[in-house]
Amino acid sequence: GIFAYLTGSATYAKYLLIPHIPGAGELLIFCGAMAGAGLAFLWFNAYPAQVFMGDVGSLALGAAIAVVAVVTKNEILLAICGGIFVVEALSVMAQVASFKMTGKRVFKMAPIHHHFELKGWAEPKVIVRFWIISILLALVTLSTLKLR
Repeated sequence: GIFAYLTGSATYAKYLLIPHIPGAGELLIFCGAMAGAGLAFLWFNAYPAQVFMGDVGSLALGAAIAVVAVVTKNEILLAICGGIFVVEALSVMAQVASFKMTGKRVFKMAPIHHHFELKGWAEPKVIVRFWIISILLALVTLSTLKLR
């Protein structure tokens, strides 16, 4: 949402040396609605989870975020900010490729968060560590705005 507003505002886009995209500022409303819905979901999804999103919700949410990244021309920043999701997807790809080619597994179970759980980490421990990594990746993403 912040990227959409910054690219839609000629003043901020010029200051940050990012491309100005006329009309992208309206995406802020859409992104705000997604953020609000996501916060409400997380409120009820606190450990132990009471509500599960499932594939339909998570794939739609991911697609919406990807569309906003493409419209605002921040695809690389999306890959950095969503690094946990990238690693999760790559862990599944590596597991499948390794098992098909060599018959051996890279991880105890894919995606990688299940690997950590099978190694003895409690589920809340994995979740909190992934939160910390996600916050650090978001800070790295925000710090790269001025570097272009």
